[in-house]
Amino acid sequence: MLYRLYQSSMDSTSPMRLAAQALGSAMWFDKDERTPNRRMAAYFDVVSRMRLTHTRPDYGIGQVTVDGQEVAVHEEAALVAPFGTLLHFRKDVQAEQPKVLLAAPLSGHFATLLRETVRTLLRDHDVYITDWHNARDVPLWHGAFGLDDYTRQLVEFIEAMGPGTNLVAVCQPCVAALAATALMAEDDHPATPCSLTLMAGPVDCRVNPTAVNKLATDRPIDWFRRNLISRVPWPHAGAMRRVYPGFLQLTAFMSMNAQRHRKQFEMLYQHLVDGETVQADAIRNFYDEYFAVNDLPAEFYLETVERVFQTYDLPRGVLTVGDRTVNPAAIRRTVLLTVEGERDDICAVGQTVAAQDLCTGIRPYLKTHHLQAGVGHYGVFSGSKWNQQIYPRVRETIHAATELYGGGRASSLAEAA
Repeated sequence: MLYRLYQSSMDSTSPMRLAAQALGSAMWFDKDERTPNRRMAAYFDVVSRMRLTHTRPDYGIGQVTVDGQEVAVHEEAALVAPFGTLLHFRKDVQAEQPKVLLAAPLSGHFATLLRETVRTLLRDHDVYITDWHNARDVPLWHGAFGLDDYTRQLVEFIEAMGPGTNLVAVCQPCVAALAATALMAEDDHPATPCSLTLMAGPVDCRVNPTAVNKLATDRPIDWFRRNLISRVPWPHAGAMRRVYPGFLQLTAFMSMNAQRHRKQFEMLYQHLVDGETVQADAIRNFYDEYFAVNDLPAEFYLETVERVFQTYDLPRGVLTVGDRTVNPAAIRRTVLLTVEGERDDICAVGQTVAAQDLCTGIRPYLKTHHLQAGVGHYGVFSGSKWNQQIYPRVRETIHAATELYGGGRASSLAEAA
């Protein structure tokens, strides 16, 4: 019922937004800043953007600078699964670069939210990403997709990339990434990641709980199941699939910083009135991405809330994938880097670095933690401090691990470590 009401509301207001978009474009004239005409055009532009979309935006990475040269970037599907695609950003370069799998969150937005992270990594790496599909577009016959399935899918993607892969997880998938690496290490899998970088992820939510953590623990899991899960309405391909709608997740995130989002739209209006199109485009581009929502499979959402945020299975040593218990101590020949943001109000300081204590099989000199001053959650993987201070540490970790373990698991260096 909730999803149908939302869809009906969006459908009924769509003509108004389309009309506002047309009027805003028609009334826009250069060199009429601060006039009544410009104010009306700016107003209509802002109104037209009060909408959600359910289609993945483009990554828009057509080229990147490598060693001072501009090279073309081509998006290629290396492996397609029902709930996600292993997307390869192939570059026209001859030199071999370390392979990186960027594990994107499945948390209400598309993987394109990591566009800047991808663009930065592409300078020095051969980059792949977990490009998760919108659950409302996945037909019912593909079955369920839970936390175990996410972890297995990571393993399958890593296997497709082969030995020498480095795994970088951002936010929510840090638990699954650590679990996948532990399972592969326990099996002595030849494609076990050379390095594991965990960035702002909820490894142990008992540490320094945030408002997000408290929201997850204030109510029993049955409340989430009864109140937040809906079935996809017709005529979508995934009709009748049980999902946690992306619009609910977006609403929750925006309510945490409602004043900030309102201020951003006020700034957008003023930039348009003043003719400051560069500043206006920056805000518009952000919200075009932010308002592109991705429905989550109900099983994945509920299991994540319960097992990661309520019962803390991983740090308690009881996390399972199928009939196997995850043992982080099994990881021995993988370099570990954890990254946290000082002002992160979603995944607080201490929650990600907890992985260091869980991975007791990794030698101390192969484990590093970076606490970045002055950044919140999104600043860990985007923005100037990501590019200038965090990324160099990530690059250093990946290149050192590739040099140490990239030759295969049977190498003498790997055995020595």
